[in-house]
Parts: sequence; structure tokens; C-alpha cells
Amino acid sequence: MTDHTHDHGRGVLSQLAPEGRELKALIPGVYDGFAQLHTAAFAEGVLDKKTKELLALAIAIAVRCDGCIASHARGAAVTKATEAEVAETIGVAIAMSGGPGTVYGPRALAAFRDFAPKTE
Repeated sequence: MTDHTHDHGRGVLSQLAPEGRELKALIPGVYDGFAQLHTAAFAEGVLDKKTKELLALAIAIAVRCDGCIASHARGAAVTKATEAEVAETIGVAIAMSGGPGTVYGPRALAAFRDFAPKTE
């Protein structure tokens, strides 16, 4: 059986990176503004960063954005979300988005597994 994990995590991000850099060179102000918004929105506050990453992951699933799924699956892993927390987040995304959530939810789990620390 072929391992397609990288198709939804690191693989998606590495595919998008050169295209993103090219566009950023053309419209740096837009990218700088988005970076500031992202920093402010994901800053530690009443909600911790892990919760914000899980929220973003659920929204990414609901809006069917593979790049967003990969990015926030990585964010969930970095903030030490557990697989169980990610699975429950995916469950909420499925409840809110219906059938498409059953397609993009598994992609999100595969992406999270790609970024999560490997356990023996």
C-alpha cells in the first residue's frame, strides 16, 4: 500500500511555497498585511494557540482548502495537540460541513500525522 501522508501535509506546503513566494514578490504589502493579521489572530489570549489552531483546522476543512489544512495541521502539531483532539475537531468540521467534511477530514488527519512527532 502506498503512503499518501505527504500528499496532504508537507507535500502540499512544499508545492505551494514557490508559487506563494512568486506572488508575494509581486504584492508584498498584501502578504505583509496578512502576516500581521495572522500573528494577531493566533497570539496567545483568552484562547490558547492550540485551540486557535484547532479552530482554524476545522474551518480549513469546512472551506475545503488543502493548503490551509496542511498549515493548520502543522500548527496543531507544533502546539502539541493530540491525535484525539484533532479527531474531535474533525468531527465538528464534518458536522458543520456535511459530506465534504468526510473527504477533507481524513486529509486533515493525514496532514496532522505527517507533522506530529512520531511515537514508537
